Amino acid sequence: MKQADMLRASRLALNLFILLACLGPSARAADTMPYDEAANARADIAAALKQAKQQKKHVLLVFGANWCKDCRELARKMGEGSLAQHVSRQYVVTKVDIGNWDRNQDVAADYGNPSKKGIPAVAVLDAKGKLRHATSAGELASARDMGDAELMAVFAQLAK
Repeated sequence: MKQADMLRASRLALNLFILLACLGPSARAADTMPYDEAANARADIAAALKQAKQQKKHVLLVFGANWCKDCRELARKMGEGSLAQHVSRQYVVTKVDIGNWDRNQDVAADYGNPSKKGIPAVAVLDAKGKLRHATSAGELASARDMGDAELMAVFAQLAK
């Protein structure tokens, strides 16, 4: 192989490496999006209610969207530490994607329209599907700025 060809091959390999390195974080970021935009919310809720009945828990519906930083941050916080332990002890969690307020609005309306003042928003259902409590004033709309204690206080209020 000529030196010029080797140089071209090296540059091509380097460019390919840079491209893959740039795509890697994007692909991982897409994996961490908490809301399944193709999900059937009503089917997911039905499955959660069945599981909640078996486990003697309530269902926690979390309304939000992947574009929402507060929604992603709440999902992250609900997945670790004391908040995760609290949530997993008491609830079967179902995330409901509302898109740009153009998806699952009928579902949100069925549960008191908790997202009308901001997302993320939550509704608590008993195992029979009856609405027990829901956020109504954007209580979680600044989830990324809330600490664990503040989030626990919101969830404790919902559990009453």
